[in-house]
Amino acid sequence: MTQDTALFPSRPLLVIYAGGTLGMRESASGLVPGGDIEARLARALAALPPAHHAALPAYEVLSLGDPIDSSAATPREWQRLAGEIAARFREHAGIVVLHGTDTLAWTAASLAYQLQGLDRPVVLTGAMQPLEAPGSDAADNLALALAFAANPALQEVAIAFGGRLLRGVRARKWQTRRADAFASPNYPLLGERVDGDAVLYPGRGLAQQQRGAPRFELPDYAPLADGGVARIVLWPGIAARQLAAWLDDPRLKGALLEVWGGGNVPANRELIGVLARASGEGKLLAALSQCPHGGVEIGHYAAGQGLAAAGVLSADAMTPEAALAKLVHLLAQPLPDEERRRRFLTPLAGER
Repeated sequence: MTQDTALFPSRPLLVIYAGGTLGMRESASGLVPGGDIEARLARALAALPPAHHAALPAYEVLSLGDPIDSSAATPREWQRLAGEIAARFREHAGIVVLHGTDTLAWTAASLAYQLQGLDRPVVLTGAMQPLEAPGSDAADNLALALAFAANPALQEVAIAFGGRLLRGVRARKWQTRRADAFASPNYPLLGERVDGDAVLYPGRGLAQQQRGAPRFELPDYAPLADGGVARIVLWPGIAARQLAAWLDDPRLKGALLEVWGGGNVPANRELIGVLARASGEGKLLAALSQCPHGGVEIGHYAAGQGLAAAGVLSADAMTPEAALAKLVHLLAQPLPDEERRRRFLTPLAGER
């Protein structure tokens, strides 16, 4: 697993295999989950160029008993992973999580909120192709994640993919097939591979903001896992009754609204009334722009005044993944409504 442990912290890294394309195998019916992940990872890494293989830090592998289907993941899986990391992180210099790419950014964002104050790296990665596929990106992504997870200067949840390191709460899956599948629309890269080395860029990480011991927040997400928070994308012609079908549901506790431009919605009194009623009932509502770059500034335009009047919070330039995961995280805790609203508007893990 490693050739020179003296170069690295005495505690090995922990690699948690949570599922995804990386660990799948070809079958007559298509890709299916594959077993024996530890041996397969070792073989894939051994096939890297000798210099790259020799530089790998020591690691141990934990394979979850029931691997996560990324596309079927819910907040329950986010909670499960955070619990595994919180229970084991002190025994390891860093953590690598192998995860399916479809919802990898969602899981990364949630882990950042649950593991606030993190004092070591947690790096998520995956692959667009399985380990044994010709030309697979799996071994390269894993080696990059291991290299960054061994760097004690990284003290947050990040994603290593396609030669780049992105903040977990700032990343999105941007491509369906390309090897550089992830992007960070509104925040610079934390690091990248340069001439074969994993280079961490100074001044961009959370290390200076993390004070004292980890202050993990591990609430129970189960009550919100089955649709407790909605993501609602507005479209031209949306009617108040359609919005009410979501927001009037008593099981709904919060919603993320994707609005136009810098924070605009129709000047429709009935539609704004639906929002105001939901907000008045204590439902946590936030808005972000449908544009991938830039943020919202609620009330800057007349067309956005209704959002402010209805008590909808600005998600600024957050990603949809980070904003929705934050709503789930805050609603899972026994907090007064005003404290939830204050914390949503406060940066917790570099998300805004």
